[in-house]
Amino acid sequence: MRKRSRTVALTILGAAAFTVAGCREEQVEAQAFPDLASCQAAASDGGLVTAGECDQAFAEAEALHVEAAPRYDSLAVCEEQHGAGNCGSEEEQVSNGGSGGIFMPLLAGYLIGSMLGRAGGGMAASQPMYRNATGGFTNAAGTTNFGSNAGRAQMGAQNFTRPAATAGRAPMTSATAASRGGFGGAGAARGGFGG
Repeated sequence: MRKRSRTVALTILGAAAFTVAGCREEQVEAQAFPDLASCQAAASDGGLVTAGECDQAFAEAEALHVEAAPRYDSLAVCEEQHGAGNCGSEEEQVSNGGSGGIFMPLLAGYLIGSMLGRAGGGMAASQPMYRNATGGFTNAAGTTNFGSNAGRAQMGAQNFTRPAATAGRAPMTSATAASRGGFGGAGAARGGFGG
């Protein structure tokens, strides 16, 4: 009788450990670059990606920037979230036209991820990076803050989740930005680049 209860207990413990391991988030090898030239320089030195992948990732990050960058109803609100001099009008940043009365953060780099354990180590995603009000950097969704826009680290795949589109939606006001806790607010996760 005692032997049976130990077997059941070990089986339950083993199942619980398997469940916890199954919930572990997939890790991504990631590298951040302030611009296309620095990515291409790293590629020539045997970096995470090739020069062609740099071009592709930068184009993807720029497209995502146009589609999903946070948008604000005034330059003052944008700079409150991203710092002075780090914002411009949508009209200046969107090639197919935008409103001069809507403001977006300027693209301050991009993040490239490569899936670990994937055949060929193919690219997982590219994300635009923006300055935040504290002098660091954040992703398009504002869910992760980084100390730098250059470096290499392993991070959770959630950092490459496609952010919600903001193009064509009402821009954030001071009140809506405050109700969100600020773009890239203190509640956001901390990334692994710089400090």
